[in-house]
Amino acid sequence: MSDNLETPTTHFLAAHGVTYTMHDYDYVSDPGKIGLHAAAGIGIEQEKVFKTLMVEIDKKQIVCTAIPVHLKMDLKKVAALFGGRNARMLGAEKAEALTGFQVGGISPFGARTVVPVVFDQSILELDKLYINGGGRGLVVELAPTDAIRCVQAQTASITVDAA
Repeated sequence: MSDNLETPTTHFLAAHGVTYTMHDYDYVSDPGKIGLHAAAGIGIEQEKVFKTLMVEIDKKQIVCTAIPVHLKMDLKKVAALFGGRNARMLGAEKAEALTGFQVGGISPFGARTVVPVVFDQSILELDKLYINGGGRGLVVELAPTDAIRCVQAQTASITVDAA
């Protein structure tokens, strides 16, 4: 555990009075599996580790979403949540320019540009949330209620339903 690492995320959380613990792990760039590597790297169940995904709705609104690392996002649900018809993943270059974070290190806390944040409703069942800490190989552990409060996030069912 490395509590002395400073990122825009840790500055944001501290400024909002949020208690957190920083965990680091050996980052592996494996598209679609970065979050799974993070969960394994810090030894936490996949249900408690969330990945951050940037989404564009109807080519006009950007939204930050966070879902458990082992699940897939339902883009139609995200679009509908914001009164839109279509949603797509934001390209890496645009996501990095907008957030100030590298892909694989994007956090809902402390991004360069403030956008709406949506956590999958499963966050409400957790006692602790583990989510990107603002850099590749960094995860912050915090209370789900603090995560929701500090970014004024909403919660909703935004993952693909199990078949």
